[in-house]
Amino acid sequence: MSADDLLATCWTTAGDTAPDQDDQRSPLNLRERVEAAGDAGFKGFGLLYADLVEAEREYGLAGIRSLFADNGIGHIELELLTDWWTEGPRRTASDALRTGLLRAAEALGARTLKIAPDVADEPWDLGAWAKDFATLAAQTEGVGARLGIEFLPWSNLKTVHDGLRLVEAAGHPAGGLIIDVWHTERAHTPPADLADVPGSRIVGVELNDADSQVVGTLFEDTVRRRRLCGEGSFDLPGIVSALRTAGFSGPWGVEILSDTHRALPVREAATAAYRSAATLLK
Repeated sequence: MSADDLLATCWTTAGDTAPDQDDQRSPLNLRERVEAAGDAGFKGFGLLYADLVEAEREYGLAGIRSLFADNGIGHIELELLTDWWTEGPRRTASDALRTGLLRAAEALGARTLKIAPDVADEPWDLGAWAKDFATLAAQTEGVGARLGIEFLPWSNLKTVHDGLRLVEAAGHPAGGLIIDVWHTERAHTPPADLADVPGSRIVGVELNDADSQVVGTLFEDTVRRRRLCGEGSFDLPGIVSALRTAGFSGPWGVEILSDTHRALPVREAATAAYRSAATLLK
């Protein structure tokens, strides 16, 4: 694996499914997706836990690991843990998911475990969140991976600055940020701000593009109308330059979520996502 490797995040090869659906499982089998990603040029692959469960049933974790290796996939990312900060039945369900994700991360040699903030944007306590985040980061480090939280403009962590405040308060070296450029752009964060993020706190980056105008809610726009890199309004060269200045060197995630992308055959979708991002990074 080398600098500027590209990682197909889970939605980029998932086909006709999306985060706004009750059943988020991909209609495609894992072999079809991994082969499409590998043939396109990707060296990394992201997998949603619901799809991981299906794939483990079909191939076993050892079989999944072999499938990745056979297709040149060396960077593995697993997602998405929510409700890790709360209590009661939601926390019980979250802890069961956590156990499954950590077990799989260890077995697959995963690089990254991705978690979410509170999309309901409820009141929250930084100290309590930092303590829970540090615990989870330590558990993730224990299985050989890093923990990345993805800030979202409609959540309690709206900006890169909000996310950094949490991970710095937690203070664990295995914890950091997933920086999705869609979210930095929609939060109106200038690329120069990204250059100031400590490189050690950038666990992952996700590249994509979009039109200048938001259509519908931010969540609707991010799920239905993302564009391939270079086909929208984002200053992607400026963003990439800023992230390199910060010290990030890859692998670079590519996360394309749109009605148009979902309708494509998976090989066509993976190839388009790879080529547009690879052109950007040249």
